[in-house]
Amino acid sequence: MEMTTAKKASKVDYRAKIIQGYIEYVLEHGQEPPSVFKFAKDLKMKEEDFYSYFTSFEGIKSAVWTRLFEETLGNLESQEVFKEYSAREKLLGFLFTWIEELKKNRSYLLASYQSQKNTKGVLPMEVKAFRDKFKDFANEIILEGKETEEIANRPLISDRYDEALWLQVWFVFQFWLKDTSPAFEKTDAAIEKSVNLAFDLMGKSALDTFVDFAKFLYQNK
Repeated sequence: MEMTTAKKASKVDYRAKIIQGYIEYVLEHGQEPPSVFKFAKDLKMKEEDFYSYFTSFEGIKSAVWTRLFEETLGNLESQEVFKEYSAREKLLGFLFTWIEELKKNRSYLLASYQSQKNTKGVLPMEVKAFRDKFKDFANEIILEGKETEEIANRPLISDRYDEALWLQVWFVFQFWLKDTSPAFEKTDAAIEKSVNLAFDLMGKSALDTFVDFAKFLYQNK
């Protein structure tokens, strides 16, 4: 019985091994592996075993983003106080926690996205599953905000609030990639100012917050 238990405990998580192996390859070579065959061989796996978990490198990149979301949300929901947060506080909590997860993967994310010129206009394919998961989370926040009247319910416009919050998340990611301030303190400021702006726009008054945020962006462009 003990030997059986030990075997189960030592069972390899091949999915996690593939993801970590891909990240390490990108960091060591500055590009993705030349082929699935070569990558699987380096991991001492058969190519057909690789396809049991992923059909392409695109799938691995998507899994990295999905893991970032799941670990962020898991960390948030493990905190009892999170349930008591207002809608604004929940979005702030998500972004600050998400940045902590991004820091653990900064070298990989810089290698993958820092030199890409089109991330502002075209969302990378592998990020779309992350976006969909975030928008589901955002819609829960928005619904809570409407119930507490923290968020105004405006015909037509309020149906696009989730997309607006997603654009904010993608803005924060791109800002963080370029941030060279100690402990990424400018990213922290960008999060606070952008979230305050978003909730003022979705709420009652926005002009003062908009001017403050515009000034911050101008000073840090």
